[in-house]
Amino acid sequence: MRNAVYPGTFDPLSNGHLDVIRRASNIFDEVHVLISTNVHKHPTFSLEERVAMINKVVKDLKNVKVVTTDELTVSYAQKNNINVIIRGLRNYTDYESEFQLAQFNHDIDPHIETLLMFPYANNQFISSSSIKELLTFNVDISKYVPKEIKQDILNKFKK
Repeated sequence: MRNAVYPGTFDPLSNGHLDVIRRASNIFDEVHVLISTNVHKHPTFSLEERVAMINKVVKDLKNVKVVTTDELTVSYAQKNNINVIIRGLRNYTDYESEFQLAQFNHDIDPHIETLLMFPYANNQFISSSSIKELLTFNVDISKYVPKEIKQDILNKFKK
């Protein structure tokens, strides 16, 4: 069985994230969408809110499992017999940090491969931080987030 893990903060999940999840679910037997703690980020949405939103969006993908961790992705992969880490890559700026991260992961466990996936062109510029910035200025985010969670996101920003 070929399983993969797709880690991120997903704060909130974007159409770019969903693009990668859907395509990965066609390649792997099981995809773990791993909501992980990032010490450099301060999420807007709670862990529970992010899990609920992602589960709402991927409910039709029977081989996608939404999970959380506060450990390194490579440690999660080791404990769950996963040998592929999927990373989304939007641009050259992402490449630099993803390259470094892949090297660290390989150094920790050379049996775990990193697979970089590009979202399709219409999703390459979308980031969670950009979505939150647009919301701050009351810009419609319909083109950037899955329709199933748009209202959840809007409700959070109305508070």
